[in-house]
Amino acid sequence: MHPPVAFGGDVRRVPVFSYAGGLDHDTGPEHAERPERLAAVIEALQTAFPDLDLRQAPAATRGQLLRVHDESLLATVLESRPTGRIPLDADTVLSPGSALAALHAAGAGVAAVDLVFGGDARRAFCAVRPPGHHATRDIAMGFCLFNSIAVAAAHALDRYGLTRVSVVDFDVHHGNGTQAIFETEPRVQYLSSHQWPLYPDTGHRSERGVGNIVNLPLPPGTGSDAFRSAWRERLLPEIDAFAPQLVLVSAGFDAHRRDPLAQLELDAADFGWITTELVALAERHAEGRLVSMLEGGYDLQALRECSVAHLRALGA
Repeated sequence: MHPPVAFGGDVRRVPVFSYAGGLDHDTGPEHAERPERLAAVIEALQTAFPDLDLRQAPAATRGQLLRVHDESLLATVLESRPTGRIPLDADTVLSPGSALAALHAAGAGVAAVDLVFGGDARRAFCAVRPPGHHATRDIAMGFCLFNSIAVAAAHALDRYGLTRVSVVDFDVHHGNGTQAIFETEPRVQYLSSHQWPLYPDTGHRSERGVGNIVNLPLPPGTGSDAFRSAWRERLLPEIDAFAPQLVLVSAGFDAHRRDPLAQLELDAADFGWITTELVALAERHAEGRLVSMLEGGYDLQALRECSVAHLRALGA
């Protein structure tokens, strides 16, 4: 295990977008992706950083969602209007509060992109739920309703005319939805480290898109040293060579050793380390512009520790 890493900087320069209504997305008792996750993250950040710049996430517009999603998915999420919980699949639930939670989760990413391009901050973190990286153009799956990081990336392309956006995903599960949405879009580079085998059974090394997809499957039991070496040798050089104008991060903390849904052996210091490396690449190529969005992480104590380490590194 690596010792805790001390990071400098000022997290007051890193706005955090969130939405209290994210707690109203009711997944039911015993569900791993539960409201307590978001409450734990916000509580931990406010305790660790008393001057936290916490901002209200706006709702995404229909047009922003339609850049990456089909009308059929919008109809399912926004027009079903359930009076109770409706299972969309074995893992994914729609409840009366779900539509607003998903709209504001996606809107957080859009607002954060606008913030870093407006010059008011170089980096931002979106502490939102539900997560997003499994949602495809037309299917809600894997706890995810809308693909918030994809909405943010498409907004950056269209609004700011970017030609190189890197979406970096260190969630323990492969972001199949993000990959599927952008696999024929050369302006977006998608890179993922994830446990293999594991849900959703995608993310093979052979999946290359149009040369813009880089997958790094990791075997169960992978620990800190192997994780860091893999990133140093494979993924970080790919980002460096791509020279992104914006770095977007799917920040899942379920590769932590305590997480109940996977078997990787990372700790909070590893998430601080990878965040520091991504910040350095954003500084080198993107004038520091980096937007991070919460994805997975299902042990509440690990989620607290990792979120604090992540934000501290973003403030460096």
